[in-house]
Amino acid sequence: MDRLKGKVAVVTGSTSGIGIGIARLFAAEGAKVVVCGRRQEKGQAVVDRIVNDGGEACYHFMDITATESIEQLFKDTAEKYGKIDILVNNAANVALKDGRVDELTLEMWDSIFQSDMRGTFFATKSVLPYLQKNGGGSIINIGSMASCSGDLSSTAYACAKAGVDKLTQYTALQYGKQNIRCNCVRPGLIVTPENDAHVPQILKDIFTSNIMVNRYGCPEDIGYMCVYLASDESAYVTGQIVNVDGGLNSHVSTVAQFRQLNSRTW
Repeated sequence: MDRLKGKVAVVTGSTSGIGIGIARLFAAEGAKVVVCGRRQEKGQAVVDRIVNDGGEACYHFMDITATESIEQLFKDTAEKYGKIDILVNNAANVALKDGRVDELTLEMWDSIFQSDMRGTFFATKSVLPYLQKNGGGSIINIGSMASCSGDLSSTAYACAKAGVDKLTQYTALQYGKQNIRCNCVRPGLIVTPENDAHVPQILKDIFTSNIMVNRYGCPEDIGYMCVYLASDESAYVTGQIVNVDGGLNSHVSTVAQFRQLNSRTW
């Protein structure tokens, strides 16, 4: 349980959902974790749980849409712990129903890009000097399966997450020689304590009929992959976009329908 021992990790958007799963597993593996987001009460609850479980963590306010807030987060973290080893860019606006191209306003488009693309870019840019001073580190971007292919909605969200995919590759290329790695994790359907009641059963059924395994995902599924990418075990892994989706995006789109027909093909 010491895969991240001695490392300092910042996990943005870790006051809920996937971010909590990542923060808790990082702490369990020995990292000092900075839990951050806009909701102090929820963030402190995450910290308290980590500490009660024997880990080390603190809460720091951060608004992913405010550049000054992002800069202050890294400045205060470096002052508190002396360094930064890991950044997980998890904070985002999950606007899965943002609409079709003709339905989107520029205000809707800009709002989603501000948090999901601009915020990820600026957090990456801002942490680089700390990682360079530290002699290297790991940046993990949380992407989305929405960027894998077209859909009936979620246009702005999917485009923003596609930008995160490309930012991952550019960051990995430009800073790899400085021992700074950057990878992206694309979650599939992740049901969390916060969103479980809002995910209708019919949607769960649609996903599970297309997922290769027998369940949808949980925050820990993403957390375990992030632990690997943050650890020295993945020292030779960078520039990768990894789907953690139960195999959802690794087969042709007609599999679920043919299963219902008890047929292998047409």
